Amino acid sequence: MTEEEWLNCTDPQPMLEFLEGRASDRKLRLFAVACCRRIWHLLTDERSRRAVETAERFAEGQANRQELAASCAAADMAHFEAPRNSNFRSLDAPPNAAEIDLSCAAADAAACTADAIEIAAKGDKSAKEQECQHQATILGCIIGNPFHPVTLDLSWLTPTVKALAQTIYTDRTFDQMPLLADELEKAGCANQEILAHFRGPGPHVRGCCVVDMVLGKE
Repeated sequence: MTEEEWLNCTDPQPMLEFLEGRASDRKLRLFAVACCRRIWHLLTDERSRRAVETAERFAEGQANRQELAASCAAADMAHFEAPRNSNFRSLDAPPNAAEIDLSCAAADAAACTADAIEIAAKGDKSAKEQECQHQATILGCIIGNPFHPVTLDLSWLTPTVKALAQTIYTDRTFDQMPLLADELEKAGCANQEILAHFRGPGPHVRGCCVVDMVLGKE
């Protein structure tokens, strides 16, 4: 994959193939979680939602492998026990997000989510295509540009910048991202790529590459 292909990709699957061995488990898991959260309304079994939440906590070091495995098994059972008229692909996404081994699971979670959107739209393939575009944008938010990674000057990381970034991350208040751009600019940041990322339309999710850099996450 070339840089141009990465920047213009509208399907996360080739991007994930390119990232094999290049992206951290945390980044891939947060991508899978973000995909699942896009179909939260379709996850009608509480076991499915708990698996997504546990996967996110595991990515943040707040849950252990035993908790993750148990939540994955419970979500698998929810999928197995679902009524015949349910959207099975939606219930197949959470177990993938909660898999211990993410070598294929992140891609599978994205595929399940896109399929679930198409099913919910009564077979409208354009709905699936649009969802894939959203997923590609989300993956770009999390990974950034692997061909041209940005860096932050430590002098920009003022207490205000760090506190605001932490609030955005903890509370998922991504609508405040432009405020973070303003604070970085006040601190001396003139990198238009970074500022444009914060001021752009998103979607932004937990794991956003630049917020991670501000908070020292990998």
